Amino acid sequence: MRWSKPLRVHLGVLVVASLLCTSMPIIWMAFRQGSDAAVNAGVQQMRGMSLRLIEGYRNTLEGGTEAVALASTLPQLVSPPPQDMKAKQELFLEILRNVPEATSVYAGYPDGSYLQVINAGRRDVRQTLSAPDDTAFAIRTIAERQSAHVLSTLGFLDSKARPIGERDMEDASFDPRQRPWYQAVVQDGVPVSVGPYVTGTLKVPTLTIAAPMKDDGRVVAGINIHLQTVGRLLDAQGISPHARAYIIDGSGHLVAHSDPEIMSRIIAIWSRTSGAFATTANRFDASLETVARLRRDPAFANGGLARLDLDGESYLVQIAPVSVSGLFQGSTAAIVVPLEDLVAEANRLLVRNLLIAGAFVLAGVAASVVLSRMVSRSLYRLADEARRIGDLDVGEKALSHSWITEINTLAGALSASRHAIGQFALYVPREVVRRIVSPEGRAVVKAKRQDVTVLFTDIRDFTTISEQNSPEDVVDTLSAYFELLNTIAEGQGGTVVQYLGDSIFVMWNAPVPDMQHVEHGCRCALAMKAAVDGLNEENRRNGRPELFTRFGLHTGPAVVGSFGAISRQQYTAMGDTINVASRLEGLNKEFGTSILASSAIHDAVADRFEFRPLGLVQVKGRAEKVDLWELVEESG
Repeated sequence: MRWSKPLRVHLGVLVVASLLCTSMPIIWMAFRQGSDAAVNAGVQQMRGMSLRLIEGYRNTLEGGTEAVALASTLPQLVSPPPQDMKAKQELFLEILRNVPEATSVYAGYPDGSYLQVINAGRRDVRQTLSAPDDTAFAIRTIAERQSAHVLSTLGFLDSKARPIGERDMEDASFDPRQRPWYQAVVQDGVPVSVGPYVTGTLKVPTLTIAAPMKDDGRVVAGINIHLQTVGRLLDAQGISPHARAYIIDGSGHLVAHSDPEIMSRIIAIWSRTSGAFATTANRFDASLETVARLRRDPAFANGGLARLDLDGESYLVQIAPVSVSGLFQGSTAAIVVPLEDLVAEANRLLVRNLLIAGAFVLAGVAASVVLSRMVSRSLYRLADEARRIGDLDVGEKALSHSWITEINTLAGALSASRHAIGQFALYVPREVVRRIVSPEGRAVVKAKRQDVTVLFTDIRDFTTISEQNSPEDVVDTLSAYFELLNTIAEGQGGTVVQYLGDSIFVMWNAPVPDMQHVEHGCRCALAMKAAVDGLNEENRRNGRPELFTRFGLHTGPAVVGSFGAISRQQYTAMGDTINVASRLEGLNKEFGTSILASSAIHDAVADRFEFRPLGLVQVKGRAEKVDLWELVEESG
């Protein structure tokens, strides 16, 4: 007997256990399969993204390589400027139109001459060159360096290559023979890649591809690709929101990054330091050190997938070499994806499935409760019948019916027993034993002390109104009045505690906490007054009595909870705060006002509502006077 429980408990536990035993393994298997599928799909995306990234990077560099190779075969390019300027200019313009990632194309000569055509379509390039707004290309020329007067000019062309301006450049100190690309080509006699380094004209970090002219190895043609252009090729958002891609050079230094903010910082470092402190950029991404180590491992150097942990998070990493035509040897592209991003959808599905399973469990519990109640209700009725018979309470009672045959049979037997004993009791004196019913459970809300805002309302001369109008009219008018005020109180977060005749007792901050309970109480009183004025307009048109309402507002501590007898209780509030609010409502009659508030109300919301001071007033039943204020309106 000590371990006996109601039928609904046993049935509920059985149903819940059955549902959990069947649903949890299925959900877990679906989650594992979903996670594995998500990771595999992410891996495939990484492979595809890696191929696209490398292809885009190589296409950019290959476009530059092919352009330089073409330029190195043009005979007119061998002669230093200003000779054959038209042919040189047309070739360079054509290259820039076909290699949009290039920032400039140029040629350096052994006498120090220099010709450069710059893509000036970007605003920052035009600002650096102080070029007109409609400039599409700029041509920088340094010629006759060996003469007394060096020719150094900067010309501007529009999108159709028509001249729109030209100016002399006083600074002719730029010497292509001192640039790294020229020295590397002349020294090795083959096409070379240089960079990142800072360009002499635009002063921006760039990658360079340069090659010697076939007819004269001391003449060098080159093309520049801005680092920021390279950074835009590394978009990895297609894999996940937090995926990133970057390029590192043969020395393990960060060259370009998919994150625009990191890319801007890289460019700023190169622009400031001319690459002298390039390793500073490696601190921008914590995965660089690991990637630099992985590319020395044959298992990962050519596209193998690795998993690493950084700062407590797991990542998938894929790296691949990105050298082009023998240039940029040692450069590597890397894609780094948080594992959490790949399994995020699987996690969302897990949560959804758990919620669905929870819903089924709750439905099962509800079904078990309904089923158990249907069975236990009949059993309780039979037990009650047996107890009545034992107490000799044998009054006739309708036979209860159940959908369970055995219970109906037992009910019929008990009914026959009750009838037989009842007939016998007609002849035998008996003592009636009363049943003692003890209350089940405790009060829903335990009384406790807390701050509340209280509003009392009352209708002026309601007794006279009741006397002068029929009860039906009074009931209809009062019903509309209560409905209106109750709606406003609930709309302002208040709780209507009691209807006391024609009065209403409204409270805030209990039972629902409200940090702005004083403000809501004031706003509610003003809204009620306005609403009652509108109701009176309608009552005048319909011939109903007008209801002039008085309001009392106070805030402070009170004891709030359930009060009353054991068998019947009521939720309400008690204390001086409640009494003062009730007294303030009554004082409206003396001052000819509608809404009276205490100083506690005024001090709490004086910055949000307009009040009119009425001074200290003696309140009935209270030794201490109350500082009285009339609530006029909301500020603003």
